[in-house]
Amino acid sequence: MIILTDEYVTLDTPNGPMRTHIVRPAAPGRYPGIVFYSEIFQITAPIRRTAAMLAGHGYVVAMPEIYHEFEPAGTVLAYDQAGSDRGNALKTTKTIASYDADARAVITHLQSRPDCTGRIGAMGICIGGHLAFRCAMNPEVLATACFYATDIHKGSLGKGMADDSLAGAADIKGELIMIWGRQDPHIPLEGRLKVLARLNELGTRLSWHEVNGAHAFMRDEGPRYDPELAHRLYDLTFDLFHRKLGEGNQPTTPSAVSTSGAEVRH
Repeated sequence: MIILTDEYVTLDTPNGPMRTHIVRPAAPGRYPGIVFYSEIFQITAPIRRTAAMLAGHGYVVAMPEIYHEFEPAGTVLAYDQAGSDRGNALKTTKTIASYDADARAVITHLQSRPDCTGRIGAMGICIGGHLAFRCAMNPEVLATACFYATDIHKGSLGKGMADDSLAGAADIKGELIMIWGRQDPHIPLEGRLKVLARLNELGTRLSWHEVNGAHAFMRDEGPRYDPELAHRLYDLTFDLFHRKLGEGNQPTTPSAVSTSGAEVRH
């Protein structure tokens, strides 16, 4: 049995403090780190449950609040039209440079932690899938899982709606797993094929999976959730992370590893 602990750390970024949620095994030892990006709604209950699942497999999971420049720390947008409108407005208000600076801050934090091995992966869902894709451009990131990553095919993330993610994919040196829902209207067939063609052109180390699922089929809340697909695809993700990031050193005595300046909860 793995007991988990969670805490909050506040990381410095060029655009102000960024509250970052940490979930990790409570047992002392060192574990690989995962930068985990949420949907546009920030750190909702389904995102927290996914993070706990990751941490329970032996990882230090760090979840940045992606809209920290615009919303008070701890803000969670509702899964309703107002929350969707706010999240979608912010995703093209924030600059690409700020998204990338946030990624660097989380990677640096993970690698500085005494409970992290320094081996880093990334994962994200929806806009988080796109942000994980960009995070993978950092050389420290060895493995990345992107779930129905929005806007890569359109190059429309960030202020000005003109991101360079497809061009920047040349900097991805780790292994990718890209997962898509064939019934997802946000990433149509031509969009998926555009991303695949670019990654094949670059010779990216890649696993590509398209399944019969709607947008948000991984979210364990709401009518589009498909638990069978979700569990099967999480298994593929865990396989990737275990192969590329290795295992942590996990003694059996449960105890929290304190981090300076962190608010720790059990």
